[in-house]
Amino acid sequence: MITRRALLAALFTLAGMALAPAAAFADNFKSDRITVRSVGSGSDVVLIPGMGSSPRVWTEMIKAIPNHRYHVIQVSGFAGQATGGNAGGLVSAPVAEEIARYIAQEGLKKPAVIGHSMGGTIGIMLAARHPQAVSKLMVVDMLPFLGAMFGPPGTTAQSITPTADALLARLRSADPAARQQRTETTINGMINTVAMRPAGIEDSLNSDIDVVARAYHELVVTDLTPELPKIAVPATVLYVLPNGSPIGEAQIDGFYQAAYAPLKGATLKRIPNSAHFIMWDQPARFQSEVKAFLD
Repeated sequence: MITRRALLAALFTLAGMALAPAAAFADNFKSDRITVRSVGSGSDVVLIPGMGSSPRVWTEMIKAIPNHRYHVIQVSGFAGQATGGNAGGLVSAPVAEEIARYIAQEGLKKPAVIGHSMGGTIGIMLAARHPQAVSKLMVVDMLPFLGAMFGPPGTTAQSITPTADALLARLRSADPAARQQRTETTINGMINTVAMRPAGIEDSLNSDIDVVARAYHELVVTDLTPELPKIAVPATVLYVLPNGSPIGEAQIDGFYQAAYAPLKGATLKRIPNSAHFIMWDQPARFQSEVKAFLD
């Protein structure tokens, strides 16, 4: 009989994740929304990948920065993992609660949290809603209100909902050929490093389209700006000027500074010559920033 552990291990292998020989699943923690794999030893760090991504985005970073125990999250429904509890409803908010439960159940002592893209949204939720659970937060290329990028100045969660609804319907109704073409175009624009694009495309195409569609809708209509003052731990935000952006560096700097203004004391850094996947486009710079953040 194939055990749950063996099945999960196979899924991670298929997704291309090879963190380290010492990596192990958190067998005592049961969740249908996430699985967690720990690797290394030292201070605890929780790593949350983005929408449609797998833990492989952290592989090079983990190898480059030892002396930490990394708790690597895989969201159900993404990158080949069964949809589980994410088969309906919201995704980010309940996943944040599951990570908080994992931290408590496993007795982690205020881990650092690093989240990329949607993982950054989940990290903000975790730090704001469970302020005693974490010691510091790094958000990698994500705004507290993504919907602001989809509408004019003054856009609110309510005003952007029709746009999000249309996006949800469009994603759900796309045929396989259209989805593959859109995925390749999107990921190619998010990753400058050509050699890393196939991994991002594979993870995205192996993700459940309905989970992705609902997760995207949730991101667009969720405004975490009012919750930023609840975050009392040190926070770092890394961001980029997106490829094809109609605005310049100074404007994107101002946009991020305004967006995170309620998060007092936050450190904001734009990473040049990088697209959305900073860890793959600028690995040395990214690893340097993470090391400084953790130290």
